[in-house]
Amino acid sequence: MSGGVDSAVAAARAVDAGHDVVGVHLALSRMPGTLRTGARGCCTIEDSMDARRVATALDIPYYVWDFSERFQADVIDDFLSEYAEGRTPNPCLRCNEKIKFEALLDRAVDLGFDKVVTGHYARVDDGANGIELHRASDEAKDQSYVLAVLNEQQLEHCWFPLADTPTKELVRQEAEQRGFALARKPDSHDICFIPDGDTRGYLNEKLGTSPGEIVDQEGEVVGEHDGAHGYTVGQRKGLRIGRPASDGKPRFVLELRPKERQVVVGPKESLGVTTVAGERISWAGRRPEGLEDGLDVHVQIRAHADPVPAFATLEGEELVIRPEDPLFGVATGQSAVIYAGTRVLGQVTMDRTERVEPATV
Repeated sequence: MSGGVDSAVAAARAVDAGHDVVGVHLALSRMPGTLRTGARGCCTIEDSMDARRVATALDIPYYVWDFSERFQADVIDDFLSEYAEGRTPNPCLRCNEKIKFEALLDRAVDLGFDKVVTGHYARVDDGANGIELHRASDEAKDQSYVLAVLNEQQLEHCWFPLADTPTKELVRQEAEQRGFALARKPDSHDICFIPDGDTRGYLNEKLGTSPGEIVDQEGEVVGEHDGAHGYTVGQRKGLRIGRPASDGKPRFVLELRPKERQVVVGPKESLGVTTVAGERISWAGRRPEGLEDGLDVHVQIRAHADPVPAFATLEGEELVIRPEDPLFGVATGQSAVIYAGTRVLGQVTMDRTERVEPATV
């Protein structure tokens, strides 16, 4: 129970279904903020108190489990090391993978519980080929992308009661009808351990500054930076380039070279990616058959990106995905999630990409 409206209604529906329910709030920081800053962040003391009030209203036991050390090691330290290597990680995926559905689920199963219930918008089905993860009915709130890291054994112990709720507004209305004071509480967003939203400032504080050059595709220096970790592929704003491009068009970050302390920039058309691939693969259920020969799928590269048609193959240890049309703003370290219809097949953390070949004159 995060202290938000989604997990509150999910807990209430579990109680209504007649299950023996226990509310658990995760303490992920040894020094949580006392109050939320608007809609930013989560896991504050205020959130814990909101969750406790709901548990009291539902007349269920309520506990706070301290996973702060595990969160530091598996999410925050991973986040910092990935940025230091020039990649752009997704800490929400790591948190789901390592904390909510590994550390939490393992403890819950050890204590004799059957399911971990959360307020995520996704659906788990027991299909003809075993357990499957699917998109939620509310596509605008669908969170299957950030759950694609869950494996078959973990999915067997998951229940998402909001899966078939058509809209978030209906969830808020239900919370109001149940008398939950948090019914209109704003959604949290941004990275929970960077509640002010200043990712570059946070990285500079933790990793230090490492001044270097901003160069174009020909290697000509066009600006300077305080640290390559403060940039991500596809970024346009905040580049601090002193000299405009010869064609007058805006430039975007194309590549990060942390060892050379360089940030490479160029035109938008050079951002196009024709292939993404990686070896850090997980399957959301049983591994789909036919990958050695290739499968027609849809691929999604960000939580709220549109899925696009693609062809996926397993080539040795790599999952290689080739979209029908080039993808833009793709950064290594992100996850590429592949779907068959509404079903999540699996995901891969992208280790490499292949770009559109620049046009020759």
